[in-house]
Amino acid sequence: MGINSCGTTLIDEGTFKNIGAITWDTTAKTAGFTAVAGNGYFVNTTSGAITVTLPSSPTAGDTVGISDYANTADTNNITIGRNGSNIQGTANDFDINVEGTSILLVYVDATKGWLLIDAARASDIQQNIKFVTATGGTITTCGDYKIHTFTGPGTFTVTCAGNAAGSNTVSYLVLAGGGSGGYNIGGGGGAGGYREGLGLNDSYTGSPLRSPTGVPVPAQAYPITVGGGAAGSGASCSPGNQGSNSVFSTITSTGGGGGGSRYVPGPGLPGGSGGGGGVTDGCAPSFPTLAPCGSNKGSGNTPPVSPPQGNDGGGAPGASPSSGGGGAGAAGTTGSGSQAGPGGNGVTSSINTSPVTRAGGGGGGAHTGIGQTVGTGGSGGGTPGVGSSTSSSSPANSGGGSGGGGQVGGQSGSGGSGIVIIRYKYQ
Repeated sequence: MGINSCGTTLIDEGTFKNIGAITWDTTAKTAGFTAVAGNGYFVNTTSGAITVTLPSSPTAGDTVGISDYANTADTNNITIGRNGSNIQGTANDFDINVEGTSILLVYVDATKGWLLIDAARASDIQQNIKFVTATGGTITTCGDYKIHTFTGPGTFTVTCAGNAAGSNTVSYLVLAGGGSGGYNIGGGGGAGGYREGLGLNDSYTGSPLRSPTGVPVPAQAYPITVGGGAAGSGASCSPGNQGSNSVFSTITSTGGGGGGSRYVPGPGLPGGSGGGGGVTDGCAPSFPTLAPCGSNKGSGNTPPVSPPQGNDGGGAPGASPSSGGGGAGAAGTTGSGSQAGPGGNGVTSSINTSPVTRAGGGGGGAHTGIGQTVGTGGSGGGTPGVGSSTSSSSPANSGGGSGGGGQVGGQSGSGGSGIVIIRYKYQ
């Protein structure tokens, strides 16, 4: 057994501890490899970081030695890949990041996994924790989290995908453009499709529609599409228009459906949230070739995703007057008697630190000259219907639907544009 003036050498440590001798490979490793139990390796990271993968299915007493050959582990780390077993009792890879470190790992059991014996200090290896690193959009920080906000088209560029010990998925809110209300006592526009997910190791107060999982982000560029709000209904008895889709990676949110017109095609249109049905009276006599009159609701969550991206507009067959557009948090209300239906409410999320409500549906338009009452807009950007003239446009980046047009003037304002927000733990 080799003894020097300072005691037992690392090469002989296995024999000294009665855990089996180590056979050292004297050819320095310059690329990643899988270690074999009972062997020691000199690892040369002069040209870059190297991963040493520990043996799979180890048994108690198995040993592996690792030595920093060129004293460069502080610059280019040696990563110890756990290969399914714990290291120091933790289910993470570890890094050797101290210059000149030599370690001896011994497999003990499934709980602790591979442990360092006292030839090296436990502080000589650190958990291999990596975080997502990216650019794009307007970037803000909140504690340990970074937030990228896109109010228009852009690119989210990932330069480090991170890992499970830090972060390797991102939280997201992808909101499409809202639909516009229908013409002439028209139904309210539906809100843009609302999709939200929670990334790994993130925590904030999200909406009821939030998925429990985020989106993985391998290092690459991700084009961002932010959907525009629908243009207002025209002056030719038309329904409202559909908002445009918003897209990030595998997540597509569908634009909100337009509200139905008093005249055909009367039903509210489908979308992220559906448009409300238009008023039912008077269309067949005026336009006998264009019947049936508008009364059907527009379907929300179209195409379907889970969790749902929105709700139906109001307006079951026979409803009069017009109905509200669907919101992310609730369906639009069907008009009844002299009351036009309110738009469905939106939902609230604190993904960008402060609680913000988005994706409300537009309220139904009315004929106030005969005593009808307009429908209110849903919370989160939905605007109310009107009794005359043109309804208000929904706020930018709210994804809200605009209210239905009134009897006089008849037109509707535009839906609100969408937004894309991406958030992740960065330290």
